[in-house]
Amino acid sequence: MKKQTLLLTMMAGVLLVSSCASKKDLVNCQTENRELTANYQDTREKLAASQTRVSSLEDQLAQQKKDNEALQMSLNKSLSNTSDNNINISKLVDQINESNQYIRHLVEVKTKSDSLNMVLTNNLTRSLSREEMKEVDVQVLKGVVYISLADNMLYKSGSYEINDRAQETLSKIAKIITDYKDYDVLIEGNTDNVPINNSSAMMTNIRNNWDLSSLRASSVVQYLIDHFGVAPKRLTAGGRGEFNPIATNDTELGRQRNRRTQIIITPKLDQFMDLIDKAPDDNK
Repeated sequence: MKKQTLLLTMMAGVLLVSSCASKKDLVNCQTENRELTANYQDTREKLAASQTRVSSLEDQLAQQKKDNEALQMSLNKSLSNTSDNNINISKLVDQINESNQYIRHLVEVKTKSDSLNMVLTNNLTRSLSREEMKEVDVQVLKGVVYISLADNMLYKSGSYEINDRAQETLSKIAKIITDYKDYDVLIEGNTDNVPINNSSAMMTNIRNNWDLSSLRASSVVQYLIDHFGVAPKRLTAGGRGEFNPIATNDTELGRQRNRRTQIIITPKLDQFMDLIDKAPDDNK
């Protein structure tokens, strides 16, 4: 009986010890499990954060690539525009240089023309006597030489015929015209506004002052051709009647100034235009 009791006590002790050991292991396992779970959760969170960071960096990289491509396109366009602008600027500079050359050319032409006009004027005025200078006015206006002669020194009274007194003065003018072959000559008649008296035989076919001014200009042209051999192709006759006054017709002195014949000497128009139209670089 005692042996059975002892055996049962020993078995109970073994079971108790075994039970205590199993309980301790369980506690340890549970503690380890909680630690592993916590570590797993922490690792997952860190992984998620890392993935989010990687995604953000990928987005930034993609945006940077787009910005770089846009910048490259803009740079290429700017370089292209700069090249075009450089070409346009170069063309503009060339045009400005050509324009400056043309302006210098025109200045040279004008200077040459002015110089010739001055020489012509000086030669004519030096050849005229003091008495002739009282009735002959010589001016240079806008590159044109104007020689104005009073009617009473050129024509017979109440007529369009040249008088003997005019021969000496016209001979000096004819010499100037002959010496300067590159000039054309316009003879222009002018009158005052007093109606003509056409009662005389010579004036019967003259209708008005315009007819008279034209006939007087034509008489000077014919005289220069017949007496001094001036080339007819260089001469032009024209009348302006009373419609080109230089003074008032209300006084006798004013009417006397308006009754005049002008000999207008100009560079030949075709040659002058050739000089102007000639491109500056033709001389290169």
